[in-house]
Amino acid sequence: MTATMSAFCGWCGKSTDEGVHELCARRLALVDPPRYCAECARRMVVQVTPAGWVARCSRHGEISSAR
Repeated sequence: MTATMSAFCGWCGKSTDEGVHELCARRLALVDPPRYCAECARRMVVQVTPAGWVARCSRHGEISSAR
């Protein structure tokens, strides 16, 4: 995740201004990959492997659990 504030929740895809996303943040912090792009709320293609995960937005590219 980048240091900038995201407009959408990576787990549920809703605007970060809508409701509380504490549960979403906990899920993302543990091991679950994001399912929605934090920039545009598009559903991402996610591949989970034993080594981690890769999530790809058709507009904004790829992020992964590798650091």
